[in-house]
Amino acid sequence: METRAIPSEGLPFRKMHGAGNDFVILDSRGMAPVCTPDLARMVGDRHRGVGFDQLAEIRDGDGTDICLDFWNSDGSRAGACGNATRCVAALWMAETGRESVTIRTTRGVLQGEMRGDAVWVNLGAPVLQWDQVPVARDVDLQHLPLDGDPVAVGMGNPHAVFFVDDIASVDVAARGAAVEHDPMFPQATNVEFVEVRSRDEVRMRVWERGTGITLACGSGACAVAVAGAQRGLTERHIRMEVDGGWLELDWRDDGVWMTGPVAHVFDATLTPAFLGVAP
Repeated sequence: METRAIPSEGLPFRKMHGAGNDFVILDSRGMAPVCTPDLARMVGDRHRGVGFDQLAEIRDGDGTDICLDFWNSDGSRAGACGNATRCVAALWMAETGRESVTIRTTRGVLQGEMRGDAVWVNLGAPVLQWDQVPVARDVDLQHLPLDGDPVAVGMGNPHAVFFVDDIASVDVAARGAAVEHDPMFPQATNVEFVEVRSRDEVRMRVWERGTGITLACGSGACAVAVAGAQRGLTERHIRMEVDGGWLELDWRDDGVWMTGPVAHVFDATLTPAFLGVAP
């Protein structure tokens, strides 16, 4: 396994989740990043490792308070992870006593802030240009030429949003896996299935690229808020039920803001034997 200066005494981590979307958090501030594709796959194995939907590695800020890198459980990199960003924002604000944070990701610089006892994160403006989402060719992003008439939205990750009449009847695993690697998406895609209950409430289920079905997806929730408003089905401020609970989205002029529950589950250490670190 490729490693990057993993301490001989093991590697500390935190386990957190946001509405059931679960994460391993590594803190590499003051040192070189340690995560590699091999390490992400090992830790992401729910039988032989820890298990996660995504891994987030905190690094020293680059003109920001902190930087964040995201990894999927198959060892691939994720461009954005909204619920992990909320979790890390909550950690950092509790650690510092501040009520706002700036976070650099491959998505750009994101903002987090406390409003009462809720952590809100701005995941940025949606990407609505075909070659930046990206999709394979110049098509109408609000009506992709695929069965089910999905909407394409970029939120750091590509998303295909399907509006359905009865979400309980959708085979999320089969349809999600098929759409994830459709030729329309050269970098693969996350896939969301959405039942609109009213103009301010929806139900979503999600298939995440590189991971599979998850209980929530922050960037996917933001994509759904954008797609619903574009289609004229919802307002720009909505509540969303996901498999793991409830999220709240607000598409403003400065980006798509999101909030929801955050839970710090436990702290632990990956052992040297697991990591293969020589004594």
